[in-house]
Amino acid sequence: MLRCVRTTLSLDDDVAAQLEQLRARGDRSFRQLVNEALRVGLAHLDRANATLRGPFTRTVSLGAPRLPDVDDVSEALVITEGEGYR
Repeated sequence: MLRCVRTTLSLDDDVAAQLEQLRARGDRSFRQLVNEALRVGLAHLDRANATLRGPFTRTVSLGAPRLPDVDDVSEALVITEGEGYR
């Protein structure tokens, strides 16, 4: 069972005018239109937020590492800089 919450809602003039036009064209009450518009808008916002929660970057393969092991920093520098490093 849905519980009804009574509240005061301040609408911008353009939004109120659109709702009033829709009410005048159909058989729905102002309250029904506001609730329908909120449901549609909230579903849209939820979908938009869901896409934002996805990955922010693409993964890309960089291939195999050029150095098999970089635990020995001195050896890694010799491999990259050459024997002149020592």
